[in-house]
Amino acid sequence: MSDITSLNVEFLFHMHATLDAPVVVPNGPHGTRVIVGVNGGTVKGPKVNGTVAHLGADWLTMRADGTAQLDVRALINTDDGAAIHVHYTGIMAPGENGPRIITAPLFEAGDERYTWLNAVQAVAVGAPGAGSVDYDIYRIL
Repeated sequence: MSDITSLNVEFLFHMHATLDAPVVVPNGPHGTRVIVGVNGGTVKGPKVNGTVAHLGADWLTMRADGTAQLDVRALINTDDGAAIHVHYTGIMAPGENGPRIITAPLFEAGDERYTWLNAVQAVAVGAPGAGSVDYDIYRIL
């Protein structure tokens, strides 16, 4: 078994997603649900380039300890005409420089140029902005 402190990763792309205003469903059985629609964005990197479709959302849950559990689905339309579905869960937690997000993206691609993504477990590190979110997405090798 490998030492987790020497985890090898490969940078895939940076994703900048623009977001709708949140819809808040307070006091649910698991916490306060916040639903945030994804309305666009960009994907740029050595492995994938394109746009984020105006289709998808984050169904996050605010938890009693001040963290949020993310549950996101989005669609990437590549510059060369492929569609890639991405689904990720993760945690947003307070950090020294503001909230920090760490997620575990999984991909679904049917276009043969991108089917290699179907076997990828990725990790993304990001942060929310004003009406947006940014991630750097890495493949775990």
